Amino acid sequence: MPHDERSGYNRFLLLVAGLGGLLYGVDVGIIAGALPYLEATSGLNAGQLSIVVAAVLLGSVISTLFAGALADWMGRKPLMILSGLLFVCSIPIIALSHGYESLVLGRLLQGISAGLIGVVVPLYLAECLAAASRGKGTGIFQWLLTLGIVTAAVVGMYFSFRVEEVARLGDPEKLFAFKDTAWRSIFWVSLPPGILFVIGGFMVSESPRWLFLRGKRDAAYSALLRSRTKEQADVELGEMEQVTAAERAKSSTGAKVKESLLRRKYVIPFVLACVILACNQATGINSIIGYNTNILLQSGLSDVQAHWGYVLFTVVNFLMTIGGVLLVDRKGRKFLLSVGTAGIILSLVSTGLLFRKTERLRVDSRGAVQAMVTEDQKITLTYNQKLAETLLGTSFGTSLNSSPGTPGDAAARIGNRPTSLVVIYSYGDFRAATKAARSDDAAATPIQIARESSVPANKVVAFFSNPFGDLDAARQAPLRIDNALITPLPSPRSGMLVAITLFVFMAFFAIGPGVCVWLALSELMPTRIRSNGMSIALLINQAVSTTIAAVFLPTVGKHGYAAMFFGFAACTVIYFITAAVFLPETKGKTLEEIEAHFEGASS
Repeated sequence: MPHDERSGYNRFLLLVAGLGGLLYGVDVGIIAGALPYLEATSGLNAGQLSIVVAAVLLGSVISTLFAGALADWMGRKPLMILSGLLFVCSIPIIALSHGYESLVLGRLLQGISAGLIGVVVPLYLAECLAAASRGKGTGIFQWLLTLGIVTAAVVGMYFSFRVEEVARLGDPEKLFAFKDTAWRSIFWVSLPPGILFVIGGFMVSESPRWLFLRGKRDAAYSALLRSRTKEQADVELGEMEQVTAAERAKSSTGAKVKESLLRRKYVIPFVLACVILACNQATGINSIIGYNTNILLQSGLSDVQAHWGYVLFTVVNFLMTIGGVLLVDRKGRKFLLSVGTAGIILSLVSTGLLFRKTERLRVDSRGAVQAMVTEDQKITLTYNQKLAETLLGTSFGTSLNSSPGTPGDAAARIGNRPTSLVVIYSYGDFRAATKAARSDDAAATPIQIARESSVPANKVVAFFSNPFGDLDAARQAPLRIDNALITPLPSPRSGMLVAITLFVFMAFFAIGPGVCVWLALSELMPTRIRSNGMSIALLINQAVSTTIAAVFLPTVGKHGYAAMFFGFAACTVIYFITAAVFLPETKGKTLEEIEAHFEGASS
């Protein structure tokens, strides 16, 4: 194939992979902008809305389990097309829905699509791209994934401005109708990239390594020639044949060779990939993205500043990912992961120290809030300066660093500073935490604590919330206030410093783990276990993400943001050691050379 055609095909490969990343990012970010309007117009209760939001996670977990087996059975290319079609089908199901069941079905399809894309696109890229451009290709997947998140944030911001304009008209019916149109439009906007991804999937070649494993040597060679010179294709095909011949030789000498995870060449890269995938989530990235606005609000910024801070946060992610894409094939994976994790540790510790300054003064007013529980086991309260003074006046003033005092000690220690209130409560075995309410927010909606906001709607959701919880007992249990924590708000200057440390966190994550994690997932494991190994590693990744999401608000409510950020930093230390000490450099190496490294042979 002429050089121009090869270059054009490689660029097209990167475009299709990028569209896959864009869809993955949209899947992650789209609900944040649509949820307020869906909540206002759908008539769904809190339990139903939580299932609509969580359906993507459930679908992603299910499809990730089977993505590797499907990729081996039907091929990488057909699975990419299938994942795109599922996404395309999900959009009209959601946007045209007028009921709970269709919303859940559409979101479930989106999650299934995201789980398949997260496995098959990095897998396909690793097996199709030449060693010299494999890092760039997988980096573009991550880059456009961040663009998907930015796009979702910008679209959500656009509709928030439009809703505000309609609200000024003072017509409740028009406002309701526009909010209904807004959340549907947000989903429609994500349809075009899905269609383009499906079309692109039909136009690319199948993975040459999958074809070779299926005994289609000539088809594999033809696929290699579409993206490589004849010399490169000959070398890689020869390496594939050598690996296969070595396996046959071992079998013929009587060695019972089973393609399992128990051999050295499999177990070491598999464990490395799993540790990297788990630690990637243990940096707190998903929770810091998901709760970014809340974190900035509690750091001392105003509501408008916090929302703009989140937009800037996603823009930093997008821009710094470009740097990662440009550097990954020059500096290497090991270097970027080591630098990135070191920067993450410093930024997380700095953020924790900034929060620690005010959180050491927090006090617990659970007794006073427990007294507000009504006969129907609910609480509705508006947290303002007057209520804050009342609660502080009846509190004993037990702070994080002091012993109990007398009532009124807390008020004296905090003074007249604005404060925030987080209530941690439970019905039986199921706990929840309210969003932080600020005493200086005159437009804040009341805090409402009810059974449906804590107790899952069914046993499936209950299992993911607390596998050992008694759902039937929780439906009858009284409301118990575990903590009602009042914390003085930091100054706006402190809020700006927190925002800067979070931007630094995002920059180091984007340039290191953000780009390299997909490479580690797809490059480390040998061809014969790559698809199933990737599924297992991604499942571990999602399990860690789900666990952190479940404990984030209760932990922050009880121990403060400082404790959470210090915990993330400690986990990232393990990540740094893994990257700097145990991870081999895979830059510029073919997949077969990487496999030989773990086998203990010289490449």
